[in-house]
Amino acid sequence: MLEELREAFAFTFMQRALLAGSLIAVASGLLGTFVVQRRLAYLGDGLAHAAFGGTGVGAFVLVASGQYGARSEFLRHPLLIALPVALATGLLITYVKRRTQLSSDTTIGVFLAVAVAVGLFFFTRIPVDTPLGFDIMDVLFGSILAVGRADLIAIAVITIVTGAVLVRAWGKLAYATLDEELARSDGVNTARLEYLLVGITAAVVAASSVVVGVVLMTAYLVIPAATARLASLTLLGMTVKAVVIGVATTGAGLLGAFVFDAPTSSMLILMQAVVFGLVAVGRAVAGRA
Repeated sequence: MLEELREAFAFTFMQRALLAGSLIAVASGLLGTFVVQRRLAYLGDGLAHAAFGGTGVGAFVLVASGQYGARSEFLRHPLLIALPVALATGLLITYVKRRTQLSSDTTIGVFLAVAVAVGLFFFTRIPVDTPLGFDIMDVLFGSILAVGRADLIAIAVITIVTGAVLVRAWGKLAYATLDEELARSDGVNTARLEYLLVGITAAVVAASSVVVGVVLMTAYLVIPAATARLASLTLLGMTVKAVVIGVATTGAGLLGAFVFDAPTSSMLILMQAVVFGLVAVGRAVAGRA
């Protein structure tokens, strides 16, 4: 096993994939605690699909306007388009939810469906032989082994910003997450905290969906945090365990994909699912004892 480990991570593309996946795991673990505790697991899926829609619109505009040749860098890095669209969508979802009687999952479901439809519509308007610099399947399912230097820098910056914001707002976020009404009565601006949480989640999801894909980003945001919740008594403990689980399963998933010649993105999530299953079964057995 040690020999296979050394062989797998001797390649530069595997090292970059491990670094990118670990950064995503850290950011997702930090945010996942609040997402799971606030029952917003569906939010990551909605924001990832919003990023897909934004990528489709941006690619079509650049190709249709004849700017593809001069500004192909935008097409090779869909994050530059996906990020503002995901951010705007996340804030709009929060605004609609707070201003109407609709529940979170209903509001997110509406925007998710619209984002997929918009993205698919504009992607199909682009001529098939146009060299976009990325494949639509990569946008959906990820291409972590092809992560580039620019992607790494973007993910690293967003992860650092996410960590800094959460450290600063941790106390109030934790208070509002555990008891929003009590926090509001104590003068905590829970609405602003919710916009802040959704905003940084949108940034992380948009950056990460470029690497792990739209379909699989939700798992990165939810499964490690859900696993950690089963094995934790405190919010801080849950957060630390979510980060550790995310990083560990990233390494295991990459190694598994290398050894078994399997799709990398699916192996990453399957490793997370295996850990979740083991912890859930262990919790159930311990409860019966």
